Formats: sequence, structure tokens, C-alpha cells
Amino acid sequence: MAQLHPLPETSAPKTDLGIAVAALKDNVTRYEKTTKYYSGDHDLAYATEKFVNAFGKMFREFSLNLCPAIVDAVRDKLVITSFGVEKGTKEGIGDEAWNIWQANRMGKRSGEIHKEALRNGDAYAMVWVDAFKKVTIYPQRAASCTVFYDEETPGKVLWAAKFWKTADKKLRINLFFPDRIERYVTKKKSDTLPDETQWEKLEGDKAFAVANPYGIVPVFHFANNSDIGAFGVSELTEAIPIQNALNKSVLDMLIAMEFAAFRQRWITGIDVELDDQGNAKSPFVPGAERIWVTENENAKFGDFESADLKQFLEVKESFRIDMAAVTGTPLYYFMQTGGQFPSGEALQKAETRFVNKVRDRMQAFGQVWEDLMAFALTIENKGKDVRLFAEWEEPAPLSEKELLDNLITKQALGVDDEQLLMEAGYGAEDIAKMMERKAEKAQAEADRFNAGEVVDPLAEEQK
Repeated sequence: MAQLHPLPETSAPKTDLGIAVAALKDNVTRYEKTTKYYSGDHDLAYATEKFVNAFGKMFREFSLNLCPAIVDAVRDKLVITSFGVEKGTKEGIGDEAWNIWQANRMGKRSGEIHKEALRNGDAYAMVWVDAFKKVTIYPQRAASCTVFYDEETPGKVLWAAKFWKTADKKLRINLFFPDRIERYVTKKKSDTLPDETQWEKLEGDKAFAVANPYGIVPVFHFANNSDIGAFGVSELTEAIPIQNALNKSVLDMLIAMEFAAFRQRWITGIDVELDDQGNAKSPFVPGAERIWVTENENAKFGDFESADLKQFLEVKESFRIDMAAVTGTPLYYFMQTGGQFPSGEALQKAETRFVNKVRDRMQAFGQVWEDLMAFALTIENKGKDVRLFAEWEEPAPLSEKELLDNLITKQALGVDDEQLLMEAGYGAEDIAKMMERKAEKAQAEADRFNAGEVVDPLAEEQK
């Protein structure tokens, strides 16, 4: 039995329940950091311990958070528009899959799954029937689920597990196998996953095991940028060190601004009085409404130069550039550039790496969605072993002008009008009407020509 979570030989649990508990414990820790960083809960760093004592409380909730842009930039491009089927498949199966998709409001919920996978590296979806025997898709958090792959058949899920807290403060775990679902509950209330000895079968043997008549593990794993049969990798993994450095640079700048907010002044050539303890007394009281005056003609006044914050701003901007380079996210997601906005063609070239990453995620996530929807069709007796393919919204759409220019070029190359209209976005009904009108116009011109009438193309065009 393959495991996504390698366990120490000496302490490895022997039962499926023990293996699942150990794996889920690992998940709780595994996804904590990326979840926090996406939400802006960062580990702030200061130059010295003295700075921590002086400013730690003031800036404890501060962060210049670029992590959401990295995740959301990809997620916003991942939009499924329909499901197609291979040739020879029963007609209407793609529409049946789409009906299930819409009934489960997957237009929004699929985005939640993509966001979870991009943010934490993994996400899950469970498919089962509801109380009305209708197929239901349940998105799952990465920390609450796990799957176990077969080493002999890479990519094949052998079994899966999920845990959650019940209303009575106990924890539940379900183990999902191709032929059954096993259900466990903690013996007492718990906030954390306890050892396997602290679990018991749910309400005795009668409710413990539920048959799975479909022969497939109903939990589907969305792994971001992963190897075969392995965990995914968060989009934030390489970004977090740069995010920390960016926060550090901004904190240093804010601290410098705090010290430089009141310009330090100096005076020489006067006598300084001492108090009873021998400490020097300030000869002047600072204030916007006060003037410093002395009768000593040898006295000199001055002030120190204010702090130059330009270098802090340059460092801050350089980290934004580093973030774009490391994550492949277009720079304009992190900063607004001055000057003339680049042309559409220039943007396409600049986004090549980013668009390629989006297409890679479409392919990886699309395969899981295809298997999931095929399973959903099986549950509803709409088809068995159906081969679907997910159709996605174009991640780098052309502008209207670029599209029309391309169509004109294709027309010059001999592409037929019906195909051009289809690529222009017209529906089948509109295309049929336009082609019919064109045919009628051509026939009318031919009839007039055969009748000996002179046809003026320019006049006809104006009509």
C-alpha cells in the first residue's frame, strides 16, 4: 500500500485507521503556513531585539501581502465552460455532465477548489448521493482529507480518509475504500487528532461500515504542480521567503520614518544646567509655537539631516520584481508601472510564462474533473466508463481587433465563411440565418445577370 505520508519504521501504525490519523496529523501542520500567509498572517522580522521591544506591538498585524495576487492570478483564469465527449459516445452525455455541474453550483465551488489547491498545494472533492439520491459534489479542505496511491499503478487511489469535528465536540474519521466506507469517532471530546487507540467504531458494528456499490474511491485529489501519485506544491512555497524580505524592508522603512518624524536639533556654546541628580536639563522646550533664543553670542544652532527613504523604496520595489520573477506572475499584479501602457502583443509576450503555467494547471486539474464527472454520471446511471474532456475559458483571449484581423487573414487564405463566423463567436442559429441571406443575395444577382441586367456591385453594396 503506497503512502503519501512516509512514516518512521519504528512508530508506523499497523492499521488503516492509524495510518490515516498519522497522515491527517501531518496535513494539519503541512498546510498551516501557506494558509496563514495567504491571509496576511506573516512571521515578521526586525533588525534587533531592541526593535522588537519598541515596535513589535505596533506592527504585529502589519504585512504588505502579495501572496493573494500569486494565487488569485492563476485561479481567475481557471474557468470550465463545458464538458465534451469522445466521438462515438452516446449523444447528450456532455450535456448531462454539465447539468450535474450546474446543479451543484460548481461555477463558484470549482473556483474554491482551485484556490485551495493553488494556495496549499492540494485540494479534494468528494462525490456521493444526497438524501434525494441526487449526486452531490462536496469540496474539501486540504487539511481535512488525504488519499493513498498505489505504487504499482501510479496515480491510482487505493483509499482515502477525511476527518471533521461534530456538534458534540468529538472528532469523526471516515475511511473510503472501493467497496466500503468505514466510520470512526473519538471516545471523548477532542480538539486535536488523538492516537488511534482513542477511536472507536461509530455506534457499534451496524453503522460502522457502509457499502460502496460503485467500486471507486469517491474522493478526488487535485494536486498542484505535483509528481505522479504525490502531494502538490503550493504556489506560495517560493514566494514566502521574498514576502518575508519585503515585510522586513517595509518595517525598516516605517521605523526609520518613526525616528525621523521629528528632526533632531543641536546647540553649542551655552552652559547646561544640572538637576538635583546631576542630569543635564534641556535648555529649551521644543514646540511649533516656540522660538529658541539665547543671549550668548557664541551659541550656534543646527539640526541633523532627515533620513533618506529613497533607498528603502527602491529595495521594496526590487522585492516586487523578484516576486514576479520567481512565481511567474506578471509584474503588473504587484505594482502599477508608469508611462505608456504596453500593447496587447507586448502583454502577450510578457505573459507567456504565466499563461503556460495556467495551461499546465488546466491540464492537471482538468483530468481530475473529467474523472470526477464521469463518476457522477455513473452514480446517476447516465453512463458508465464515459470519457469526458473539460473545456476551459481561453486564458489569453485576443482583443476584438486582433480577432477580426486574424479572421480577415484566414479569409484571404480561403477559409469558408461559415467557419469564420463560428470563430467570430456567432451561434449556429445566427450563422444559418446569415448564410441563408448571403445565398439569397447571390442567387438574386445571378438571376438579374441571366436576365441581361447590368449589376453594379457598388450600388448593390449600398442597398
